[in-house]
Amino acid sequence: MAATTFYAQASANRRKSALLLLSAVVLFLGFGFVVGYAWLGDPVAAVGTTMFAGVVALISGLTTYYAGDKMVLAASRAHLVTAETHPVLLNVVQEMAIAANVPMPAVYVIEDTALNAFATGRSPEHASIAVTSGLLSQLDREELQGVIGHEMGHVRNLDIRFALLVGVLVGGVALLADVLLRSMIWGGRGRRRSDDRGGGGGAQAVLMILALILAIIAPIAARLVQLSVSRQREYLADATSVEFTRNPAGLEQALWKIGTDREVLEVANRATQHLYIANPIKKFEERASSLWSTHPPLADRINRLRALHGGAPLATDDVRALSSME
Repeated sequence: MAATTFYAQASANRRKSALLLLSAVVLFLGFGFVVGYAWLGDPVAAVGTTMFAGVVALISGLTTYYAGDKMVLAASRAHLVTAETHPVLLNVVQEMAIAANVPMPAVYVIEDTALNAFATGRSPEHASIAVTSGLLSQLDREELQGVIGHEMGHVRNLDIRFALLVGVLVGGVALLADVLLRSMIWGGRGRRRSDDRGGGGGAQAVLMILALILAIIAPIAARLVQLSVSRQREYLADATSVEFTRNPAGLEQALWKIGTDREVLEVANRATQHLYIANPIKKFEERASSLWSTHPPLADRINRLRALHGGAPLATDDVRALSSME
């Protein structure tokens, strides 16, 4: 039953990825037309900006699909490891790859004392897993298995591809919204003179107002979609880790250590935080924002794991300790 559920989720992620990519292209084209109309006041002339937005959408999508994982790894300053430098880590990853029935991913380490990990790539055949050096030094083997099992769950369930495409959608919408707002600010005077000479422009004015509303709301809506998707992915990956390891206590203990760790992961940012097993941006940091939390509460995730082996829920003080960091 569990296997059927996980494979069904992978199939659903394939369909969602295709739909999301199509939606991103349509959204880019729509924004391109609105920007062109707002700038030029001519629907025919706006076809040029629409085509330009379509090219941008195509290039952005292809770049992310084929090179997004490399960009994320480079931004995270991760370096490839070997069996000579990290034999235990590679052995655990190999164990989880066999359990997941997927090819062995490339394995990277981020030299940082913070405890965290993430998976990225466009498919199980082109996947990478990165962990921090702090995670390796603080977790025992069972806890490390739980974390790697979680990340391998993202690989098998095709969450890694979906996460990349969601990132394109959110980033693209924000970029086009910014272009539209700037065009309306800097091009407003010229448009008003053109409207005065034409003696009208009512339709264009309505479209500009609509465009302004969309430019403000669309990035927020896209971001909320990303957050919702990210949270559900984490629950599923936790369950998948237990399927691989048959040991919910390992991941449970790892999440506790990660959640109570006060080290700051400097290489993490708002664009990559949803990839990590736990939110790398702590509540006490200036860059933190609870409104945009990309992960479900760690206390909830731990309690779900504790329920699998008959453990009692976390005590109130423990829940408070975790929530103070998220």
